[in-house]
Amino acid sequence: MKSAGSLLKEARLRLNLRYRDVEMASHEIAKRHGNDEFIIALSRLADIENKGTPPSIFRLYSLCAIYRLELPALLGWYGIPTACLPEDSLVCRQPATHLLPAQSKQKPPTAPARVTGTEREISLRTMVRPNSAAKPSASNWLAQSVMGNARKRPLRLGMIGDRDDSMSPILPPGSMVMIDDTRKRIARSGWQSELDRPIYFLETREGYLCRWCMLEGDDLIAIPHPSSNQPPKRFRYPSEIELVGEVIGVTMQRPLVRQSRTRS
Repeated sequence: MKSAGSLLKEARLRLNLRYRDVEMASHEIAKRHGNDEFIIALSRLADIENKGTPPSIFRLYSLCAIYRLELPALLGWYGIPTACLPEDSLVCRQPATHLLPAQSKQKPPTAPARVTGTEREISLRTMVRPNSAAKPSASNWLAQSVMGNARKRPLRLGMIGDRDDSMSPILPPGSMVMIDDTRKRIARSGWQSELDRPIYFLETREGYLCRWCMLEGDDLIAIPHPSSNQPPKRFRYPSEIELVGEVIGVTMQRPLVRQSRTRS
């Protein structure tokens, strides 16, 4: 397998660029951005190509610009698997609800059938919301969502925070949700039960929410599940809250031990 330095050298030679050409181009990039960190000196370029010296993040950018390379591809040459960002982000459990990194369609991560918990693995079960084109398979759910089900761009992924029980038991803490960001119209009717009612992923100035929604004049009311004992939240729409999209699928953790919670 060729080293990253060898691949960079091949990219330079394909463009018939000399060391001096690369250095001069990097000076222009540094001048444009007012930062000398973008400069690639002759000796540094030789070390990158021949000694395996990794470039700094600024020089990495310069090389991508000069060689007409895509940044994720170049990072991959150095063993950084950018396509694995969604599943790698699961190793760090977060208390707050949040979006996972958006990914390209070209290299989806291997979908895990199990997610590693703090002490042992937690089994998953998958649910797909009504009227969704997603396939309810736990083994390929993450890959399906990242690929976007043949859409022009991938579906978004979000995580329900470990301390966010506002939609439990429908979306318990730690659930991973699939979000269709083309669905930005809040339904006013059309469901027969709480399981059928559309759930939306929302961004506010303080962070993210995942709730049922209702429009009332110029206000959007984010409605939690009654079991959470939390009050609805009212926002001016769209100045105070943004609709990321509708939740069309969820992979949730089966609880290993039922824990009782006390509320103040």
